[in-house]
Amino acid sequence: MVILTVAGAVAALIWAYLLLGRGRFWRIGNLSVRPLGVPTAARRVAVVIPARNEAAAIGQSITALLEPAGEPLHVFLVDDASSDGTAQIARQAGASLGRLSSLTILEGSPLPTGWSGKLWALSQGIAAAHDFAPEFLLLSDADIVHSPATIPSLCAIAESGGYDLVSFMVRLHCRSLAEKLLIPAFVFFFFMLYPPAWIADSERNTAGAAGGCLLIRPQALARAGGMEAIRGEIIDDCALARAVKRSGGRVWLGLTGESASIRPYGSFAEIGRMISRTAFNQLHHSVLLLLGAVAGLAVTFLLPPALLFSRQLAPVALGAFAWALISVAYLPMVRFYRLHLLWALTLPLAAVFYMGATLHSAIKFWMGAGGAWKGRAQDV
Repeated sequence: MVILTVAGAVAALIWAYLLLGRGRFWRIGNLSVRPLGVPTAARRVAVVIPARNEAAAIGQSITALLEPAGEPLHVFLVDDASSDGTAQIARQAGASLGRLSSLTILEGSPLPTGWSGKLWALSQGIAAAHDFAPEFLLLSDADIVHSPATIPSLCAIAESGGYDLVSFMVRLHCRSLAEKLLIPAFVFFFFMLYPPAWIADSERNTAGAAGGCLLIRPQALARAGGMEAIRGEIIDDCALARAVKRSGGRVWLGLTGESASIRPYGSFAEIGRMISRTAFNQLHHSVLLLLGAVAGLAVTFLLPPALLFSRQLAPVALGAFAWALISVAYLPMVRFYRLHLLWALTLPLAAVFYMGATLHSAIKFWMGAGGAWKGRAQDV
């Protein structure tokens, strides 16, 4: 009984710290509010999109970017050896709006040794954007449908706060059972690892970003060493944020429901592959960190509900209290994704899945297939 009571007290203290001492990461309301001000004038923005077999999404993505009239914006799409007509669909979308002059489609050159596919495509798009003389670069994923307010909002945040890199975690696709269980948890875990308040604090080393919707000043990118400085990184958005912060730049991360990813993850297997692509890389391929992560997940997320099966009052009470704290922390994310409030109780179950996906990520790495994405193993 004493051991279980101590374990329950530890779990409760962990969650008390997470709620009160980790930058209030779970209070996402402050991150999803649009800024009160707007830029005094529209800024020249070059949008760079790496695309590899994105026929299902690229038309909507290009349309959303080019449809607003009067914006000094140019889209540079880098077609990374697509075999599904991605470039043709993008060109048709631009033509249908009469905005082909604002769209440049580049055929990506072969992937050099030492580069990840996405970063090599981005580097080519950024180089092509040089002649456009942009004040900002927007690095966007091909599956993101941007709201007309997103780019002005990011520019306003960058200018009002003096930030060199600002990004939005957009609303991810969340309709299937697998998505409802795991996608809000994915964003929650991300903010727990990278508390936005700590990212924005220039006195802290914490740096993170959401690569699907990332605005950066070209000068800040150059000071950080450009894409070449992070060319082999798999978690490229956070690596870029670290490089910018280390070079003296300021970084901001927020959340928006106005722009959204239309990439569906219809099954548990699809989400598992998405997590496994980067999880072991996040742990620096360390067995000790892997064991520590599994143990940490178990104590933090699984122990509280497990204690409810104890026959002793104290462990049951502590377990129930810790689980209540978990649900309180998770509830704002559940509400952001417009799910029933009872989904707030499911975070421990999602943690089991993430634990398994992390172990699977390590196995894939040891098999020489780490970082697998669209036919490429990029973390070997």
